[in-house]
Amino acid sequence: MRTTTQILESTLAAGTTKAALPWRRTLALALLAGAFIALGGLLSIIAGAAAEAPAAKRLLSGAVFPIGLILIVTLGGELFTGNNAVLIPALAAKRTSLTRVLSNWTLVWLGNFAGALAFVGIFVLGAGTVDAAPWHDATTGIAEAKVSMPWLTIFCRAIGANWCVCLAVWMAFAAETLTAKCLACWIPVAAFVALGWEHSIANMFFIPAGIATGAEVSVTEMVCNNLIPATLGNIVGGALLVGSTYTLLFKPKG
Repeated sequence: MRTTTQILESTLAAGTTKAALPWRRTLALALLAGAFIALGGLLSIIAGAAAEAPAAKRLLSGAVFPIGLILIVTLGGELFTGNNAVLIPALAAKRTSLTRVLSNWTLVWLGNFAGALAFVGIFVLGAGTVDAAPWHDATTGIAEAKVSMPWLTIFCRAIGANWCVCLAVWMAFAAETLTAKCLACWIPVAAFVALGWEHSIANMFFIPAGIATGAEVSVTEMVCNNLIPATLGNIVGGALLVGSTYTLLFKPKG
């Protein structure tokens, strides 16, 4: 396993590369990442919907949701929430500019959204994966619940969610085997799902999937009541609690 300083060096290199990628490649990788996260979201509905006990429902959903991040880390993908942390060391080391960081975050956020929407179109509307009970009601219920919470609640839950996601990404940089990378991604992500925290990219699947299956949610409600506070909270959790914290703690002296 790599040391904390080596992890920071790997993250710095990755962030520098990500910030310099051509926009077409960044967008393509963001589309893939959005679809991967949506796959994890769909699996979490299938796994958790039939459980009667609330704790069992959350634990079962959390157990399968991490496949999305595992695919991104092992096969490649640009995930907005992961990049909230990964680009910070490069910015701190002046390997990239704030403009490039913000441009990357914006493009990747949009690409993730498009990838998640495409997944909904093919596998929710087209394939009818959640048409039957109990998955249909679970899908609509999740969407309606996510736009009904207060802004502050979503914002704080989003801080926690991306704290966990970015810790998973950071841990994956420490891993040197496929098994270790998978475990690094699985444990923190399963934790945030079980805790019911808010991940903006996952919600780009959950809420449109609910709308597609009949949830009484408008596009305005999705964006204003959930995606905006979730996105802002995710930035705090990733950029401040992970990216900035570990850059300050472990950057080389001098």
